[in-house]
Amino acid sequence: MTAPGTLPAAAPARRSRKADRARGDSPAPARIALHIFLVGTCLVWLVPLLYAFYTALRPYADTARRGYVSVGGHYGTGNFSAAWVQAQLPHYFWNSVLITVPALVLTLWLASMVAFVVARFRFRINIALLMLFTAGNLLPQQAIVTPLFKLYQLVPLPQWLAASGKLDDSFPGLILIHVAFQTGFCAFVMSNYMRTIPAELGEAAVMDGASVWRQYWQVILPLCRPVLAALATLEFTWIYNDFFWATVLMQTGANRPVTAALNNLTGEFFVNNNLIAAAALIVAIPTLVVFFALQRQFVSGLTLGANKG
Repeated sequence: MTAPGTLPAAAPARRSRKADRARGDSPAPARIALHIFLVGTCLVWLVPLLYAFYTALRPYADTARRGYVSVGGHYGTGNFSAAWVQAQLPHYFWNSVLITVPALVLTLWLASMVAFVVARFRFRINIALLMLFTAGNLLPQQAIVTPLFKLYQLVPLPQWLAASGKLDDSFPGLILIHVAFQTGFCAFVMSNYMRTIPAELGEAAVMDGASVWRQYWQVILPLCRPVLAALATLEFTWIYNDFFWATVLMQTGANRPVTAALNNLTGEFFVNNNLIAAAALIVAIPTLVVFFALQRQFVSGLTLGANKG
């Protein structure tokens, strides 16, 4: 027979376990495994960066004498100043600005217009249009190198826009290829977000006599700031870090972006990896600045739609 008081003592324990599960509390082993996984992931990403920074602080003579995986010798910032001068990084940083900023603005602007039409209007080819723009991201870039290169050589441009007189070997050529490849992804993300905006806002704007352009520019677009900031962070990183198209479509070395300029530090018979590590860290600074400047909007943009109500 159950002793008096046994049931009342067990019931609160069961209710406590149910309350823990309702609050989402994980058992201690699960929390430990999660923390181990997160720490391991952080180390996987941070160790190469820290090793590059350590290599950049050492002169090549110490590395050649002691080995890359060694401790001791001299440390300093001489590689950073040498990389800044020898690679002519200020000039190539400006080239990256001339390519990245227009490509980013055009991509987000065109993608927002496509997303607005797809999300706020209903017609037969609505989904097909979105799939057409998104399918461009599934096409391997290497598959269109040869026809695109030939096409660029046939498209004329005025001399004031491109010194080469062609779309090939010009800043507009690089900008256009980035816009073409990135617009589909941005349109897909923004259309999903615009569908979460209440339709009553558009209906109220129509009742007030707002045109389609005014609905897009003054009603919908201001509400898309979180997703625009998140996409701006991603797109800036992808376009700025591009190396493939910068080397294929830009033959003039002085016009290439800063990522391609790192090749200027490699010789035919000798490569100073310490100098390249310093230059690579300098080149990565703009992406870090953009991320930390838009960090709050980036995180909020990634979590859009995670919670309902």
